Amino acid sequence: MVKAVVGANWGDEGKGKITDMLAQDADIVVRFQGGANAGHTIVNNYGKFALHTLPSGVFNDHTTSIIGNGVALNIPVLFKEIQSIVEKGVPTPDIKVSDRAQMVMSYHIKFDEYEEERLAGKSFGSTKSGIAPFYSDKFAKIGFQVSELFEDEAALREKVQNICDKKNVLLEHLYHKPLLTADDIMEELMQYKEMIAPYVCDVSLLLWNALKEGKEILLEGQLGSLKDPDHGIYPMVTSSSTLAAYGAVGAGVPPYEIKKIITVCKAYSSAVGAGAFVSEIFGEDADELRRRGGDGGEYGATTGRPRRMGWFDCVASKYGCRIQGTTDVAFTVLDVLGYLDEIPVCVGYEIDGEVTTEFPTTHLLEKAKPVLEVLPGWKCDIRGIKKYEDLPENCRKYVEFVEEKLGFPITMVSNGPGREDIIYR
Repeated sequence: MVKAVVGANWGDEGKGKITDMLAQDADIVVRFQGGANAGHTIVNNYGKFALHTLPSGVFNDHTTSIIGNGVALNIPVLFKEIQSIVEKGVPTPDIKVSDRAQMVMSYHIKFDEYEEERLAGKSFGSTKSGIAPFYSDKFAKIGFQVSELFEDEAALREKVQNICDKKNVLLEHLYHKPLLTADDIMEELMQYKEMIAPYVCDVSLLLWNALKEGKEILLEGQLGSLKDPDHGIYPMVTSSSTLAAYGAVGAGVPPYEIKKIITVCKAYSSAVGAGAFVSEIFGEDADELRRRGGDGGEYGATTGRPRRMGWFDCVASKYGCRIQGTTDVAFTVLDVLGYLDEIPVCVGYEIDGEVTTEFPTTHLLEKAKPVLEVLPGWKCDIRGIKKYEDLPENCRKYVEFVEEKLGFPITMVSNGPGREDIIYR
């Protein structure tokens, strides 16, 4: 059986914790899209970790962790992460990398930096991890697939020279930066070949056989619905599909095998990067929520940037759950809201004088003003509670209010950062 763990919003919803928790009952965990541009923060018996490329199942010694073909594979980042978790006492994970995955090259990261610099105040808020240039090259058919590392070197060099000829025009005339050389890129590729060789396999075949054997497979998505390039707040989106449906493509499994889609929602909103964010709050309210939020504050796991903060957005979250094909909602960081006397919730958008509860396209979204409904707070710490009925009444009412607005069942409530801080409904 295949389950997918994905985000309902802008990312940063707590998918890492939910994946880490569900991975205890999984045989295989697969990262199926995205790259090292966003991180999953995980707290478990081994300590606190920020993963960027490794699947969040690496902390379970019975689990195979897979980098799927849809991932933007930054090989040095992958190796640094493996080393960092092993140094903290985590058993060396069983890792497989798809022979069809493509590699983030050092020049992708440079081009990302150069473009953000060129755009200046009109930039996309990139993490400068090379993701947009990587996916641009992939779809322009000038990316490097892992399998190409093991082909004829003369053919590889010919491709490298062609890439240099194309890229150097931009470097010289648009960015005014140092040019690429074929020798440098070949040397980089040969280093990557040596590093990745022990892990490479036909992942789609491995997963096909695992399904025939009745194995439990968990797909782990990066970011959330609103960062999807088709269905998100385009153009302030990522460059690969963040939807569970893409899990079939990015991992190489039949779409009909994805039986459960666990969509993760925060009990409030946060976002890193530019783009429309209707329920955003500012000033002291935002500062306090940011300081209390997440595990040790709401700061990007990749960039360390302070996250933009907002109240729970029913409009965006309902849309995010719908577009994912949600079967279950995991509602995270509920414990953070215990300090509030009253909790505003965004229940609609006012656009040109009309109120809607449906999520619009970007040009309308940028005009939207939040319609807020205020719920009473519960004014106490709910960490450590294991049963839903033991939560304070106003806390339960908040969960049930959100559930009704979403139209999807909240089956898990997270009330702390640890793997065991979960309440099943």
